[in-house]
Amino acid sequence: MPEAASVDTQQLLIDFAYLATGICFILGLRYMNTPKTARLGNNISILGMVIALVATGFNLDWSAAWWVALIGLGAGAAVGIYAARAVKMTAMPQMVAIFNGAGGGAAAMVASAEFLKQLGPDGNAIPIDAGITSVLTAIIGAISFTGSIIAFLKLQELMTGRPIVYPGQQVVNGLLALISIAGLVLVALNIETVPAFFIAIASAAILGVLFVLPIGGADMPVIISLLNSFTGLAAALTGFALGNNVLIISGALVGASGTLLTLMMGKAMNRSVTNVLFGAFGSVKTAEGGGPAHAGSGVVRESSVDDVATMLSYARQVIVVPGYGMAVAQAQHSVRELADQLEKKGVEVKYAIHPVAGRMPGHMNVLLAEANVPYPALFDMDDINPEFPRTDVALIIGANDVTNPDARTNASSPIYGMPILDVDKANQVVVLKRSMKPGFAGIDNPLYELSNTSMLFGDAKASIDKLVGAVKQL
Repeated sequence: MPEAASVDTQQLLIDFAYLATGICFILGLRYMNTPKTARLGNNISILGMVIALVATGFNLDWSAAWWVALIGLGAGAAVGIYAARAVKMTAMPQMVAIFNGAGGGAAAMVASAEFLKQLGPDGNAIPIDAGITSVLTAIIGAISFTGSIIAFLKLQELMTGRPIVYPGQQVVNGLLALISIAGLVLVALNIETVPAFFIAIASAAILGVLFVLPIGGADMPVIISLLNSFTGLAAALTGFALGNNVLIISGALVGASGTLLTLMMGKAMNRSVTNVLFGAFGSVKTAEGGGPAHAGSGVVRESSVDDVATMLSYARQVIVVPGYGMAVAQAQHSVRELADQLEKKGVEVKYAIHPVAGRMPGHMNVLLAEANVPYPALFDMDDINPEFPRTDVALIIGANDVTNPDARTNASSPIYGMPILDVDKANQVVVLKRSMKPGFAGIDNPLYELSNTSMLFGDAKASIDKLVGAVKQL
């Protein structure tokens, strides 16, 4: 009796630890709402994960193959620490994608192990609740795993970032989804259980690949958040399969927050939920009547550092529009220094943040927070757009697709209908780019040919550092 009571007490303590973990994760998400408290939120989340790992350790049977668990923990910790320290900010989206895929793959593997464990003596029968939960977890985890791998390859530019489409694409995707569902039904009915289970996983894995292939580079923040929600859902279902409360809580948090972020990204891209879930990412719309693509002059004007410095120094308001080019050049600290110099001259400096600028949600916010840019100076698209008509200079640092006027005027453009930053309405527009190469969406930007736009070519950090020096001399 005392021994049973001891076991009950231990389980109660583990449940309390898991509850504390859930609270830490919720608080972590809450504090990560703003750059000012994001570091605190991250530390609270880390504390929650440590509590969960320690509590789970007390819940394991260490009498068998304990060394396997220790090797796994050590290897995982080593990879995580190395990746976090070695990854550049420009490669952060790729790391998010690959780690998210690892989470989905882990969920699928755990579900497969639990499925095989639950099989009856005849190797076919399995309790219906365990069967359905295991198959659902494996399906969603497999989609997340392979989809995240393709997202990684696109972000790393190991394959083209442009949409890869083919005839009958939606039909093929629909058939693969039906095969996975059929596998789920067969497992629930205990009909050819094992073959049905692995056929469902295989079709889901293929679906994950084909699901992401037609997604263009400009839409990558949407798919990253969507795949993240898939992984969260897979983790929550794994919790149900294993009877593990902390997996249910954390998976539900990731799934819910990822879904909400997907809806927000979809709104920012002017895409419906149906469009986000079932394809058409980056698909090209044909203009009715074949109107002109844009009203550009066909001439690109290049400015010198001194000209741009003079323009900035005598402005009343400057809006900085950061993009992936700033991340590549690691120019955020130089941007902050330039803003400081302009503010000393009485210039008001604001930052325009498009929801999908960069390669992942919040990419620009993270970079600017790293440079200690005051959070009140950062403005969302809806708040900053009315400011452009009364802005003297819009300084664009590598933000290609989110400033493309074709999104408003050219119905044949892949980004037509996407809300953009109205930089073309500023009195003067200065674009910092290495070359005239298109952005990640692979389309030209007529903004560069407008009469009020001038180009400053070169590495963004080097150009801004020169601007800082020139502004100081004025």
